[in-house]
Parts: sequence; structure tokens; C-alpha cells
Amino acid sequence: MRRARRGCPAVGKQICAVCCGTKRLVQIKCPPDCVWLASAREHPPAVVVRQQQRDVGLLLHVMRDFSQRQSQIFFLVSTFLIRYEPPELQSLIDDDVAEGMGALAATFETASRGLIYDHRPASLPAERLTAALKPMLAEAGRSTGTAFDRDAAVVLRRIETAARDIRAINREDRRAFLDLLGRIITRTAGGPGADAGTDPADHSSLILP
Repeated sequence: MRRARRGCPAVGKQICAVCCGTKRLVQIKCPPDCVWLASAREHPPAVVVRQQQRDVGLLLHVMRDFSQRQSQIFFLVSTFLIRYEPPELQSLIDDDVAEGMGALAATFETASRGLIYDHRPASLPAERLTAALKPMLAEAGRSTGTAFDRDAAVVLRRIETAARDIRAINREDRRAFLDLLGRIITRTAGGPGADAGTDPADHSSLILP
């Protein structure tokens, strides 16, 4: 048994370093001013650093050559995806994301050509996902016309491809892409130097001409 040497402000007693490291922010609700939490964020272990570097590299590849508006749309959709709670209370998986984003991209591609046609995914989870996302994108692109439709189509196609590719690399993890988004968005909003009360959506709010 490891000796309890760390004073934990969350549980009000001494805990061991292993419990602190493995249960931090998972089973233990650490206060923002915890010195151990601050130290871990400033000096993460090597495995965490490698994961962060890999995440950033994959994200930069997904966002390659995006315009400012396309980047904003990407973060808006990404934030929506990691917060989305399916009505059937079943976990959203990468296959649902890829199918839903593909159908929604086709809808925006058609709209950019001046035609209105609602492309629908085959699976029910993907259809419910697109039905929830469409109103938000419609509001974001209000009064911008076909320019927004084209940008949204590009972003959604890129997300569809990324979800399929990352899922293919991690065949055992049905949420590999979604988990990556979760790590990136959470770190952007709650990482070192971030305001603990910052809403992740604030980092992806659209500023459209």
C-alpha cells in the first residue's frame, strides 16, 4: 500500500500520489486552486505530452488550408459534437458522425448550387444528429447566402473524412475521433492559463461578414 503524502483539498485528507494522478478530475472533483492540479497542467507526464502532440498534429491536418470562417465553422461543429446527447441515450460513435456529416455536406453542396434538397443519412442515429445540428448552422449562416453554404460543405466533408480515417486507425475505439475532439476542445477551454469559467463554445463563436 502506498503512503498517503498529498493533502487533497477535494476530499479533505491525505491521498497517495498514484490516486491523485489517476483519479484527478475523474473521480475526484479538484478545485481550480489545487496545487497538484496546477503542477500537473504545467508539467504533464511524457505520455500526456505525446498524446497532446499527436492530437494537435491530427487536428492541424484536418484543418489544413481552412479560411478563417471555415475554421470557425469547424470549431462550432466540433463543440456541438462533443456536447451532443442522443435522444435515445446511446453513445454517439464515429460512424454516426461520418454518415451524418456526409449527408449534411451534400445538403449544403446542393444549396450552394441554388437547389434545395435535404440529403438524409441512412441510419437513425446519424439522422437525429443532423436534425439537431442543422438549425444551429442555419442560424450561423443566416444572411450570408451561398458563401456560407460552400464553406460549411467543405468543413463537413473534412469532418466526415477525418472521422472515417481516425476510426480506421483505431479500430477498437468506436469514438476515437470524438474523443480526440473532446481532448482538444476541453484543453482549449480549460487548459493552463484558461479561465475556469470559460465556456468552450466561446472559443468557436462565429463572426461572419
